[in-house]
Amino acid sequence: MLTEIIIEAWIALKRNVTRSLLTMLGVVWGIATVTLLIAYGNSFRSILVHGFDAFGKSVVICWPQQTSEQPGGERAGKKVVFEQADVDMVKATAPLVKYVCRESVRRPEIAYDDRIVGTDPVRGVCPEYGEMRNEVPAQGRWLDATDELERRRVIFLGGRLKEQLFSGRPAVGETITVGGVRFTVIGVMARKIQLSNYFSSDDESAWIPFSTAGELWNTRYAQVLIFEPVAPQFEKRAMAQVLAAVAVRQGFSPTDPKAIQMFGRDEFRPIIDALTIGLQVLLAFIGTLTLGIGGVGVMNIMLVTVDERIREIGLRRALGAKKWHIKMQFLAETLLIMLLGGTIGVGLSYLIAWAVGTLPMMGPLFEDDSGQGDIHLRISLMTVFLSTMVLLLVGAISGLVPAMRASKLDPVEALRYE
Repeated sequence: MLTEIIIEAWIALKRNVTRSLLTMLGVVWGIATVTLLIAYGNSFRSILVHGFDAFGKSVVICWPQQTSEQPGGERAGKKVVFEQADVDMVKATAPLVKYVCRESVRRPEIAYDDRIVGTDPVRGVCPEYGEMRNEVPAQGRWLDATDELERRRVIFLGGRLKEQLFSGRPAVGETITVGGVRFTVIGVMARKIQLSNYFSSDDESAWIPFSTAGELWNTRYAQVLIFEPVAPQFEKRAMAQVLAAVAVRQGFSPTDPKAIQMFGRDEFRPIIDALTIGLQVLLAFIGTLTLGIGGVGVMNIMLVTVDERIREIGLRRALGAKKWHIKMQFLAETLLIMLLGGTIGVGLSYLIAWAVGTLPMMGPLFEDDSGQGDIHLRISLMTVFLSTMVLLLVGAISGLVPAMRASKLDPVEALRYE
């Protein structure tokens, strides 16, 4: 029965090929719009997520503040500091913390030959810092445990800082001076599309072992404490454990919310969701409206078709066709138009995506020409699936009105219709 309905629908469409093709045109453009807008939204989201992940997928930055509670007679307003003993306490008492270390920062003059940079930060960090903060070497290597243990004068450069000092020349193995002290470049970081940072952009920073930093400046009190929980879902509990560990050592309340300011991944998540999900919904809505306009055109043509075939409908009813037969016939014709137009539209969207290639977004802002910060109109199977679901929904709504009208015609009046 279903096969017969589809065959009859196809024959009906072939009666007026020009009208059928023109009707499909709105559907073709509509489904291509939906598909491309969904692909654009997906790429936009992936770029933003990548930009926030560049900061570190689950790292937490802790800033020392002042206490606001008075446990055991201690005065409020006590200044919190980060010392090595705090790191040792966290490692001993916070099982949900995977890595923890201090970070000390200064802005000494950095020079190579006659090129001098005096405003970019030099960061003293531990070897685990690279994994926590997603510092990926494009050349050379990151700091290791031996560098820290032996207090080696080695330095890892951010991508932009390397360009300022060396331009296009290789940097690994070269010697630069930091505050007048000679350092050997052991690695250069890949350029980052980074949407969040502290102190300065990673592209404009340099890193040295924390132990070596202690020979250049006073590192007893570090500017920040950074840690990574064993898994992202334990971030809040890990924060509480770190606060409690530092509180026990320094003698303030482990529930004091103002003693340490912590900035972690949970701070990013609402921003990412608000920006990306909202945009994706808006783009999908705009695409659906565009497809809906094509659906209105299909509905209008099908209503005209019902008026043209009133006698045919009356004859079918007189020969025993049920109301649902008539209803299914016109609904099938509508859906066939939508599916044929949708198939052409999806093919057109692939062609447009291939022709457009990439659209600039974050690349020019970060002076990056690798393409990692640009919009890529990649049409996935999920995108096609979502577009098809929207297409079928619009098609069902567009075909329902003509189908209901055709099925409600009185057979006697239909046969007498001129």
